[in-house]
Amino acid sequence: MTTVWVPCDAAARAVGADEVAEAFAAAGATVRRNGSRGMLWLEPLVEVETDAGRIGYAAVRPQYAGDILAGNHVDLGVVEDHPWLAGQHRVTFTRVGRHEPTDLAAYRSDGGYAGLERALTLDPADVVAEVTTSGLRGRGGAGFPTGIKWETVRKAASDLKFVCCNADEGDSGTFADRMLLEGDPFSLLEGMTIAAYAVGASEGYVYVRSEYPDAIATLRRAIDVARAGGWLGRHIAGREGFTFDLHVRVGAGAYICGEETSMLDSLEGKRGEVRAKPPIPALVGLFGQPTVVNNVLSLATVPMILADGGEAYAALGTGRSRGTQVFQLAGNVKQGGIVEADFGITLRELIEGYGGGTRSGRPLKAAQVGGPLGAYVAGDQLDLPMDYEAFAEAGAMIGHGGIVVFDDTMDAADMARFAMEFCAKESCGKCTPCRIGSVRGVEVIDRIRSAPDADSRHQAFVLLEDLCTTMEKGSLCAMGGLTPMPVRSALRHFPADFAKNPPVDSDKNPPVDSDKNPPIVHFSSEGSTS
Repeated sequence: MTTVWVPCDAAARAVGADEVAEAFAAAGATVRRNGSRGMLWLEPLVEVETDAGRIGYAAVRPQYAGDILAGNHVDLGVVEDHPWLAGQHRVTFTRVGRHEPTDLAAYRSDGGYAGLERALTLDPADVVAEVTTSGLRGRGGAGFPTGIKWETVRKAASDLKFVCCNADEGDSGTFADRMLLEGDPFSLLEGMTIAAYAVGASEGYVYVRSEYPDAIATLRRAIDVARAGGWLGRHIAGREGFTFDLHVRVGAGAYICGEETSMLDSLEGKRGEVRAKPPIPALVGLFGQPTVVNNVLSLATVPMILADGGEAYAALGTGRSRGTQVFQLAGNVKQGGIVEADFGITLRELIEGYGGGTRSGRPLKAAQVGGPLGAYVAGDQLDLPMDYEAFAEAGAMIGHGGIVVFDDTMDAADMARFAMEFCAKESCGKCTPCRIGSVRGVEVIDRIRSAPDADSRHQAFVLLEDLCTTMEKGSLCAMGGLTPMPVRSALRHFPADFAKNPPVDSDKNPPVDSDKNPPIVHFSSEGSTS
């Protein structure tokens, strides 16, 4: 009997994967459900097992099942040989799409839990040292060195410590956390267990956004399977005295809970609000105890680091940006999906190479990198390498790796206004610069767009820059502190979009930095961003 693989990923299910699976089962095939390979423009992507490998069929509909099983349908060849996949360097996503997500035996046969097994032969301090050597930085957006965070928690004096995974993936254009949770949840569980052993934690929580019901269900099943298999609970992997268990908590949909301290408040049953730092969560975190807080991708990368060694991972990437990043292509792009590659790949290679350019076929105007608070990178900046320092120097950020593409019909002023409006709606309200500044930002951008003359427009530009500086420097967290980034980048690259009738007097236009990598438009001595 022919074995057919049909993705159970939410993106594939949204375009009919469940109906396709039913059609193949009715036609007599053995149907197995895998995670998505990440080629989302081809979903549902069906794979048929053959002696030559798993042969792929794109955009399959239920009525195609009979022809595919009879060999009378156009195929893509062996899926893993597809140029879009073969050109990637998958480390974190290496197993996604190969197996059924909660098949523990398949996970083990594909190298799963090798990292934990090696970690348990080392002293906890040596495990942390491997992570430090790897150069792994937080993949959730902040880019903070993971090893330093773990070492802080490890050295903290406390009988109770926690490991928390923030899976509240709220940035627009990001979906890697969801796809990993739905396609390879054991890699996250293994990473969290390694972290627990390294820092001395006995309990962990995965905080998942409520909009991810499939990910929540898959994660809970995986935890049950891992616990039954001896990989969670008491005496893990036969290690006497090593106890660690995991719990899933579902968020209520607050974007601000993507920030670590807001997430901790929510886990404690409180309204999600940003905490002032210090103290840092590594010392005073969940329920006041030392806590590791990392993103899904950060923790899911740890098993590979322990299995192969920190130096092997550090050999990937460029500069201080070591290893790989899972980039997510979305928006007006022809071939959207997951691209995992070494840091240092250019934005052009991602958008034009893997993405195939704009879906509309029109010229690319900009790409917003790093979520709704990320900068707009103009079309003439596509050769910018994807690494933390290069992006920071250009007044931008990589963030969680989301890339949203826009063609030349984009209105940059509308998008700048959206950034302020988004902040106003999603702010936790704890600090004034974010809570009030974002509301004033919407009003000032409206004033700019409706200004009757150049003088009025220029005065509003000055006010907007002062407002951005206040938000950047005075906000408690990145919610208010980063909202000026998309606004300033839109101003810098597309000033004409902010005027219905652009002023004739060029001296009244917003002055634009002419430096190689200008941070933003300047109006005051404190108007730059980092």
